[in-house]
Amino acid sequence: MTKKNIHRRSILALSMGAVALGFAAHSQAADYPAKPINFIVPFAAGSATDLLARALGQSVTADGKQSVIVDNKAGASGMIAAQHVAKAAPDGYTVLITTNTTQSANEHLYKKLPYDPVKDFAPVTGLGKGGQVLVVNSASAYKNVGELLAAAKKMPGKLSFGSGSSSSRVAGEMLKQLAGVDILHVPYKSNPLAITDLLGGQIDMMITDTSTGIPQIKSGKLRALGYSTKTRSAQLPDVPTLEEAGVKGYDMGYWFAAYVPAGTPKEVVARLNELLKNATKSAAATSFYATAGSVAWTTTPEELAQFQASDALKWGKVIKAAGIQPE
Repeated sequence: MTKKNIHRRSILALSMGAVALGFAAHSQAADYPAKPINFIVPFAAGSATDLLARALGQSVTADGKQSVIVDNKAGASGMIAAQHVAKAAPDGYTVLITTNTTQSANEHLYKKLPYDPVKDFAPVTGLGKGGQVLVVNSASAYKNVGELLAAAKKMPGKLSFGSGSSSSRVAGEMLKQLAGVDILHVPYKSNPLAITDLLGGQIDMMITDTSTGIPQIKSGKLRALGYSTKTRSAQLPDVPTLEEAGVKGYDMGYWFAAYVPAGTPKEVVARLNELLKNATKSAAATSFYATAGSVAWTTTPEELAQFQASDALKWGKVIKAAGIQPE
């Protein structure tokens, strides 16, 4: 056999292999989902992200005819879960249901990440946006933001705030920076765990997602002092924004989104995008948004990638201005 024929055979074999891979990817997408889907949540059960994942999972299970398993891998500001998904098979069956914590904030809060928030993931869709609420124990002597900050100025470093996510931490650090006060930061694996210590009197305050905070506020166990975004929460209409309460320029929200491992076939991403968009309109998800103080927010994969890029820049500026040094 001549070298020319061998070369032609090699090209033909490579071409046939590429076609076969193409057919395999197409078949995989056409059959998706063909087995249970794992929703990996970076925070503990009971957190806002967990509650949203479970609400969405009900709809995806019904529409996709396959069960959705919610797996909470809490800890390390979401890095454990993000790393797990980054290393998973790129087939659409391991989905990161996450927030700006893992995708925008962590790269500015830690010197080394066990994952790349851009290169290791394929964006699927945005899922929701919301704000946070500054809360104290209902037995606390502080009845409003002014009283709390006055005490913090009189006792530098004596009051403490807890946080179980980067959003919660940066929100607290921003309060310190804009109000010019020194409050001790106490880290937790998740916001519900910080709430437990707040209820127990181990910490003085925290700025938590509304999904975690509102039930405790409604039950009378926590007192809401201020809301983190520029506009008040529909669920807490009597609670002033932190800016209204005197902390000028304060505005710090959060967002939810879905990602899969980089290299996941575009057809699978598109199908998952469709399933999740439909899920945000389900009764369970609508109930979550209404009670959590957040709103549905969906995107194309490309729109989410662009949003994440701009949001990461914003978080970088906020974290630097707050004087937070990467750990």
